Amino acid sequence: MSSSSFGKHASGATSGQTTVPEPSFAERARTLMHSGRIGSLSTLSRKQPGFPFGSLMPYALDDQGRPVFLISTMAMHTQNLQADPRASLFVTEPEASGDPLGSSRATLIGSVSRIPEPELAVARTVYLTRYPDSKYWVDFDDFSFYRMDVLDVYYVGGFGVMGWVAALDYSAAQSDPLAEHKSDIMQHMNADHKDALILLAKRFAGIEAQEAAMTSVDRLGFNVRLKAQDGVHGARIAFLREVTDPMQTREVFVEMVKQARQE
Repeated sequence: MSSSSFGKHASGATSGQTTVPEPSFAERARTLMHSGRIGSLSTLSRKQPGFPFGSLMPYALDDQGRPVFLISTMAMHTQNLQADPRASLFVTEPEASGDPLGSSRATLIGSVSRIPEPELAVARTVYLTRYPDSKYWVDFDDFSFYRMDVLDVYYVGGFGVMGWVAALDYSAAQSDPLAEHKSDIMQHMNADHKDALILLAKRFAGIEAQEAAMTSVDRLGFNVRLKAQDGVHGARIAFLREVTDPMQTREVFVEMVKQARQE
């Protein structure tokens, strides 16, 4: 899988290391939406015109990254959408630890409308795959599938990392191949290989640390939070090469540690 298939890279804004490659905001937003399950849907209130009305909203994603909803005509948000399709969907990083303001989140802005008959079968499959239990009410008369056609995306990756993502870039991006394994990789490294992280931080980020914790990992590298004598630092460390699965990730980590110990 080539890097071009994932879109351009963004610089390491979080660490000040502008030469360390990172996934683009479009890719990160797409990964976040893929990993998420529930968002906050804001519609325009019919009862109080001009005011946003927030609702907790499960969603699935189609192959273009468009959110798909299964909603009832009795729900206030559905009635709002029928009067005005303009809406936004706010999604935060699942299982985020620490300060929530330091975690990733994305806001998708677009028009939400009922999915036309010829496209219903695909939407149904996508949604039922994500939410198998919805099979118990998917065929109720008052439930219908709706979809957001994305107009714009705003991505926040943590403190000082934010920006608009064009809808076309978001649609063309792919979620990171490690998205499903990110939590397990981080848990393993932080529980069993803290010394290795300290070693890698010294060799590849130039920071002498007493403590190190991995805070994120993707196909191009990983981020660490480091506790050094002069305070706490964040750093981005690039992999020796792009990875696409946990096995490749482990192999690269082993090579990097080996390299660091030889110096």
